[in-house]
Amino acid sequence: MALIDLSRKKSAPFTARRMATLGFFVTLLIVVGWLHFTGAAATRGIERKDMDWNNDGNVTMREMLQSFYAVTVTTTTEGARECRTFAFRGSEQSLRVDCKTVVQPASK
Repeated sequence: MALIDLSRKKSAPFTARRMATLGFFVTLLIVVGWLHFTGAAATRGIERKDMDWNNDGNVTMREMLQSFYAVTVTTTTEGARECRTFAFRGSEQSLRVDCKTVVQPASK
């Protein structure tokens, strides 16, 4: 019963399943980063009820998927007013503009 293992066993290499899992998660991370960089609505904290892009009162699965690949968000700030403009990717025409007043703590 030795306290030190001198057998110098190497750890098992990555198996094909582990490499596939690692590749999947790295790819997923890259895709989510690209969506956030390009301004996709799904990565900007939009709630499901706000994804009604055709204003029919129902949020369908198609509209939720459009928030990933088709709808972008542009945020502008003017003083205490913050506005988010939703538009289809590549289009100058806005779908909707949501504005709210943001109260910031007083600076010293």
